[in-house]
Amino acid sequence: MTTSQTITLIVLAAVVAALIWDRLRSDVVALTGAAVLLMTGVVRPVDIQGAFASPAIIALAALFVIAYALELSGLLDATIRGMTGLCRLIGQAGLWIIITLAGGASAFLNNTPIVVLSAPVVRDVAKSLGLSPKRFLIPLSYAAVLGGCCTLIGTSTNLLVNDMAVNAGQPGFGIFEISAVGMAVAVAGGLYLLLFSGRLIGTDSSEEAKEEPAQTLPLTDEPGLEGGQLGSALPFAEERRLKPVRALVSLAVFVGVVALAALGVAPIAACAFSGAVLLILLRVITADEAYRGLRPEVLMLIAGMVVLGTALDETGLARAATSGLIDSMEGISPTVALIILYGATLFATELLSNATVAVLLTPVAVSLAETLHVSPRPFLVAVMIAGSAAFATPFGYQTNVIVYQMGGYNYLDFVKIGIPLNLITWAVGVAAILIYFPF
Repeated sequence: MTTSQTITLIVLAAVVAALIWDRLRSDVVALTGAAVLLMTGVVRPVDIQGAFASPAIIALAALFVIAYALELSGLLDATIRGMTGLCRLIGQAGLWIIITLAGGASAFLNNTPIVVLSAPVVRDVAKSLGLSPKRFLIPLSYAAVLGGCCTLIGTSTNLLVNDMAVNAGQPGFGIFEISAVGMAVAVAGGLYLLLFSGRLIGTDSSEEAKEEPAQTLPLTDEPGLEGGQLGSALPFAEERRLKPVRALVSLAVFVGVVALAALGVAPIAACAFSGAVLLILLRVITADEAYRGLRPEVLMLIAGMVVLGTALDETGLARAATSGLIDSMEGISPTVALIILYGATLFATELLSNATVAVLLTPVAVSLAETLHVSPRPFLVAVMIAGSAAFATPFGYQTNVIVYQMGGYNYLDFVKIGIPLNLITWAVGVAAILIYFPF
């Protein structure tokens, strides 16, 4: 083993250990690893530059600005207020409509503001109907996670896997190319939550949830490992009055960005960047507001992990690890390999951030497919879906932390609901991949 490989392996082990320990911010951990690799000469300054100029970083930053413009316009708050009236009119069915809409919106917008706005409404309406909020808050968070699996821009994981696949010589994914698989997983997961989540939690209508004021729910000081969605959600907690013109323009720009990217007019990074700049030029959002909406902690986490991925590739560690994995799977069919990769990704995501899992397993997915002489696409989709849809702990996503505090859950509530959901989405995800992305 060369000196560069040894250093990279030590840095990788330290980063993974720090993320599992979860006492330091995950973006700081990732950037520290990148700094060590740079100072020891394992990576070059141009590699750092390339990480920060990644299309995934540009696309995410621009999409955060557009989403923040939608939030500042009051559109999300107005939608929630309208749904509150509907819930009081039609009862429990209205709560499930809110949960479904939250999942649908998460296919295009960051799920943190969606859950921050929706969770207090779900809690208060449930209590006014004589129902336990526990019955609905975990499904709300999980629906937001499942919704993010439905499009390329639904999660940072999807964009990062796509970016790394392109760097490995694979064609990029279209914005709706994974939607059939994501929808299958989301529908299966949604039906499970509708039919079984209440029974597994075991609540009763007289139960009083342990509540915190809405303003104190998000992590405000030192958010740790949040599955790539770390950072304070406080900017989204303030209720905003609807500004119709700004809301209409913001929505039109967002729809235009998605449409242009879907039609292949330009890459998603270019479309989103242009849309964000257009909103500033139209004075829908000021430059200062745009900077506040960037969520730099998420962007820095991803950039730091991209540098680690570059080191694994350039030192040959990724190839060596992949070769060892492939040797251990010698003689198995591509379908079995897909099932194993999906499961490994699912397990890793329960312990590590989505960005970490994407960096570590995307090269494995490509190399595994090439060794088996099949298309890498099914394996890449498996990493995308499994890298986001992990549910067995309350700390994998910031949305889980929000409802964990608000609903007064214990850790085992997430385990009891999340493990069966993991198994269901694993089976449905693999089956859907085999149908829509044949080898």
